[in-house]
Amino acid sequence: MQIYQATMEDLEGVANLFNLYRVFYEQKSDIESARAYIMERLENKDSVIFVVKNNQQYVAFTQLYPTFSSISMKRAWILNDLYVDVEARKQGIGEMLIQKVMEYGIQTGAKSITLSTAPDNYSAQRLYERNGYVRDTQFYQYELSLE
Repeated sequence: MQIYQATMEDLEGVANLFNLYRVFYEQKSDIESARAYIMERLENKDSVIFVVKNNQQYVAFTQLYPTFSSISMKRAWILNDLYVDVEARKQGIGEMLIQKVMEYGIQTGAKSITLSTAPDNYSAQRLYERNGYVRDTQFYQYELSLE
């Protein structure tokens, strides 16, 4: 099993996983739009994607977006997407990705890594909490939809 930062050569594999991730979150399957979205992220280098391959098969990915903390005046990362293919679950792959993200955060001098997950995604919550992530009880999160 290998884990590494994705490049344009990984576009098709990552796009397929990204499409499955979106379907998991009850979005309509749209492989062409998923491909275009991932291609734009890779071309513009405005996200960091780590991918896991097992015997040349793409089995998982995570995507980070950069942000900054005004209070600490440091870089931070938003772990926006993490997906492990159904066939590859229960093998510690999610744990591998979380560790890779932490290492990357440290390498880039980040203050923190934040993430959100669905309230009913209990397996993800256990994974995150087992790896030191703490549920925020200090701040409320708000969102303004512009659609």
